[in-house]
Order: sequence, then C-alpha cells, then structure tokens
Amino acid sequence: MHFLSSCLRLIGAASLVAASMASHAQSWPERPVRLVVPFPAGGATDLVARVIAQRVSKDIGQQVIVDNKAGAGGTIGSAEAAKGAADGYTLLLTTSSTHAISPHLMPRLPYDPLKDFTPIAHLADAASVLLVTPSLPVKTVAELIDYAKKHPGQLNYASSGNGTIVHLTTEAFKAQAGVFITHVPYKGTALAIPDVIAGSVQVLIDSIPSGMPHVKNGRLRALAVTGNKRSALAPELPTIAEAGLPGFSSVTWFGLYAPRDMKPELAGRVHDAFEKAAHAPDVIESLAKLGVEPAPVGPPAQFAAMVAADSQRWGRIIRDRKITLE
Repeated sequence: MHFLSSCLRLIGAASLVAASMASHAQSWPERPVRLVVPFPAGGATDLVARVIAQRVSKDIGQQVIVDNKAGAGGTIGSAEAAKGAADGYTLLLTTSSTHAISPHLMPRLPYDPLKDFTPIAHLADAASVLLVTPSLPVKTVAELIDYAKKHPGQLNYASSGNGTIVHLTTEAFKAQAGVFITHVPYKGTALAIPDVIAGSVQVLIDSIPSGMPHVKNGRLRALAVTGNKRSALAPELPTIAEAGLPGFSSVTWFGLYAPRDMKPELAGRVHDAFEKAAHAPDVIESLAKLGVEPAPVGPPAQFAAMVAADSQRWGRIIRDRKITLE
C-alpha cells in the first residue's frame, strides 16, 4: 500500500506540473513581449520586425516591443536574446546572417545557433536583383556569363562587405556559372551604386526596392532576381534559375527564435501568433513594399530544417571559395 501511495503521489505531482505548463502556455501573453532585433533601426530586418510586431500586438492584446541590439553582424543581439528566459517574453527576429552564415565565419561566436535557441517560425523571405552597368553589352544572365567567360578577370562586382549575403550570393553565382569576376567590397550596397552606374564596377546584387528605381530611370540594367520565383515588385524579370542557371536560388530569410528549452505548447502558441500576423493581408501589403514576401506556412520543425539546409549551403560556399571577414 505504501508503494502504491507513493506512486499515486508521483503521478499526481506529474499531472500538476503538466497542467501548470499547459496553463502557462494558454495564458501567454500576460504582459508585453520583447522582440530583439540584432540589427540597427531602419534596416530591412528592423522594418520587417516592426510591421509584424504591430500586427501581433493587435491580435494578442499585448504590446510587442521591438528592441534593437545591433553590432558585430547581428551576433551581439542574438547572444543577448539567447540568455533570456524561455517564457515567451523574450524573442529574437533575425536572418540568415546570424544563424546560417556567421557560424561559418566567426569561430568564437558568442552563441550556438542550434543549441541556444528554440526555432519558432519562418516568417518571410526577400530576394534580390542582379544588376549591371548599362555600358556592359549584356541584357540577359546567359549573355553576362558568356561575356565573363570571354573576358576573365576583367569584370568587377560590388558587395555590401565580406561575408555578407550579397558577397556569398555572388560567389555562389560565379561558382555555378564557372566565371571569374573580381570582388570589390563596400560598406553597404548604397555606397557601391554610384560606381556601378559609372561603370568602374560592373555587377551588383542588391535588394529589389533599392535597386529597381535606378533601373527605371535607366541608370542600371536588371537581368534577373535571385529567388526561386518571380518578384511582385518586378514581375517582368526572370529568376536566375529561369535565365540560365537551373536550380539557383538565394534569399534572405527572416525567422523567429526563442531561447532554448521553450516548452512545445508555448512555442506552438507563439508560432501561431506570429505566423498568423505574417500572413495578414495588411502585413503582406506592407512587406511587399520592402521586397519581402511571407514564407510558406509550416511548423517550427520545417523552419529548423530550412535553416540547417541554408547553413550547410553557405558553409560549403564559404569553405570552397575561401571566404573570410578580412
């Protein structure tokens, strides 16, 4: 009887704990939620975060406060978010930079992108546009590849800096196309555009909203977009895959994480709130102006698998092309 009573007490205690966990998940949120963005205010990630946060706040009846913690390519804010409690009140909205690229470029990263976070939701994606100076005698991706092969080392391409998604995407393009184009890093693509217009640098992959105005006024020529589908902002442009490099695709993804060990019930509730917001018509409209589209609907495990595949791909490019931050 004593043994049976002990078992019953243990079962009862376990039931209470389970009930408490379920109650905690169901009651979220009871106070404002802090959404860490590890990049400066006014940048693409910050703007995406604010559009989605505003909608989530409206839906859940609690304020979602965007907290910019910029520095070191997003690693400072990511590390800070990783140290938070897994209670749903500290979240991280970040990109491929911090979780798929930096781990291969920074051996002393202050967080483990796999062990220190709970993947919550893949919220949105942003493709880019492949631009060339108008003086270059090419009008298609195939013509660019052919020209580069016939003039090895005579073309330059600009990037927003070593190890950035622009740098890696262009190197992936070069690798698949089998061409040699010299890298010229800048501190942001905005600083590179005048040189591309002037023709001292001939090729640039840039965000669609910042690049296309220069195309429309004739100062640059657009050849294709980098995503796996055409962009609503430039539907006349083919994808790079359509235009000559089958299977090619590169996007910046925006995803939501929580600190590690978040309970599945709570993670699911947070996931549902943010995914619903990302697919709200008003949010889709606002994000489209930024060249951003909502990601496919899917569970946290699907998001984690996407990031793992993205990390593997960029890791291979970084190793094969011997890319460093120097």
